[in-house]
This record gives sequence, C-alpha cells and structure tokens, in this order.
Amino acid sequence: MYDGARTAAVRLAPRFRPPRRTGRAAALGAAALALALPLAACSSDGGSRDPAGGSHSSAAGAAPSPSSTPAVDPDAYRHALTGALRPLDSALRTVDGAREGGSLDKALDTAATRAETAADALQAADAPDDALAGNSQLATALRALGQDLRSARGTGGRCATSPRVELDTAHGPQSIRAAGRALKALGYDASLRLPRTERARHRRLANGAFVRDGSRGGLGRLTINNGTRSDAVVTLTRGARTAFSVYVRQGSKATVRSVNSGSYTVYFTTGEDWNGGKRSFTRGCGFEKFDDKANFRTVRVSGGTQYTVLTFTLNKVFGGNASTSTVPPGEFPS
Repeated sequence: MYDGARTAAVRLAPRFRPPRRTGRAAALGAAALALALPLAACSSDGGSRDPAGGSHSSAAGAAPSPSSTPAVDPDAYRHALTGALRPLDSALRTVDGAREGGSLDKALDTAATRAETAADALQAADAPDDALAGNSQLATALRALGQDLRSARGTGGRCATSPRVELDTAHGPQSIRAAGRALKALGYDASLRLPRTERARHRRLANGAFVRDGSRGGLGRLTINNGTRSDAVVTLTRGARTAFSVYVRQGSKATVRSVNSGSYTVYFTTGEDWNGGKRSFTRGCGFEKFDDKANFRTVRVSGGTQYTVLTFTLNKVFGGNASTSTVPPGEFPS
C-alpha cells in the first residue's frame, strides 16, 4: 500500500585502509619525510620560500648598520670656547674702564660687535654631548648682550640717560651669567668680565626750589599745579634769556612771586631722577611748552597798584584753556 513515503537506496562503499608497514620499511618512510621538509623550504637564491610561493630575505642579505658619530673632544671644545670669548672679554674690560660720553659709547659699540661675533663662532663650533644645551644657551645670551650694549648708549642732550644704569636692568648680562654657570658645572670655563653697572637713582629737589633764578623785582605772581605722575621743572624765558626755572614735584604746586612785567614763554620738562649737573632728568623725559604767552603787567591805579596773577596747570584739566606743544630736547632752554 502506498503511504506517501519515499525510499532511497544507499550504497555503502568500503573505507580504504592503506597497508600497514612494519619494521624497516616504516622507519625508512619516516626518514624520507623528514628530509623532504627542509629541502622544500629552501630556494636556489638563498632565500626561504613559504608554501604560498613568497620568499623571505636571509640574514646574509641585510644592509650593514650605519657607523656611530665620533665623540667631540672636550679639550677641543674648550679651545674653541676660549677663542670665541677672549676678544669679547677684552672689549668688555674696555667698557668697564671707559668714562661716560663718547669714549663709553664707542666702547659699547665695539663690545656689541664682538658679542655677536662670539655668538656666531659658538653656533658653528662642535660641542660635546654634555655641553650642547649650555653652548646653545650661551650663544643666545651673547646675542642678547650685543643688543643690550647697543641700546644702552647714552642719549646725551637734555635727557642724560646713563648707560650703566640701563645695563643694570638689562637681561643680556643676567643670561650670560646663567649660561656661564651651567657650562662651568660641566668643567667648561665660559667666564666673562661684565662691565660695572649702576643702580637707578631717584634724585629730586625740594618742591619750589629754584634750578635757576634771575633778577626778580616785580609784583607778578605765578602758581604752577603739577598733577602729572612725574616731577617737573618749569622755565620762563623772555626772548633768548631764561628768567627763572623752578622745580615742582608731582602732585604738588609751587608759587613764584615778584615776577617782572613782560611777556614770557613757559616751558616745562617732566621725568625722573634730576641730574643737577646737566639740569635734566635722566629717565622718562618729556619736553613741552604752552602755546600762549604768559603776560605780566603792573600798573598803578587810583588807590593802589594792579598786577598779574597767573596759574598754569601742567596736566590736562576739564575746562582748561591752555594748549601745549612738544619741544625738541635740543630747543629746550638751559
């Protein structure tokens, strides 16, 4: 009876079993297999070949390693260091002994040039590994020193800046000292005779003190208010002659009495550290004059005498009616 089921004939094939080797034949077969494996792994060009057909370089074909750089002789570097610094050291000693003025300015220029030359020489020199950082630090410091020496030159004229004061706060000499200490700790002498410096001074006159006083016999009165952040010296001139100059400290006022009748030009200079010998401030100098004249008159009237009383304010004030102009230092009255 057909019940919907399908029948299939299955043919069973016998499993192949290779003949079993025994004794001497089995041992020879294993030896042949062991010899075949290393022979198949070698190629004719000395490289190895993997089963996929690729090859690998053998150790015999590797490139030789580069030779190491020979070390720098420390004594040779010491010789180069001394040769670079000796001319500069001589120039700095000249700066140390020069008097302020033209001789000091010339010495500063020479030392600045030699500092730059020494920096070039050190950058081109071979330094031992332990001195590489210190050598680079010293070359950079020498360039900074050269710039400081040039900029420290005296300005001369009416603002009597001192080169030695400028050098006292410069960063170049400080950097030279730091680099020298670093190299000295490693056994390399980089010492230099840096020029002497001077601390900034803060010389002032008493408020209302006369820097210069001519003949005064009038009745006029002048009051000066100094609301600036610097001390000032106010100078009145008639024509080419200076009538008087008075010192007014910052935040103070001063009054000059007995001003003669006449028309005056009012100049004023501001700054810090008054150099009495040169009649000038040494730092932060400014030179100005009032555009309008100061006119003093004394007249007799019935019942008495009329005279002029003026007030000048050096700082700008709201509602002020006096304008000022900058004056070249060389045109400021002495």
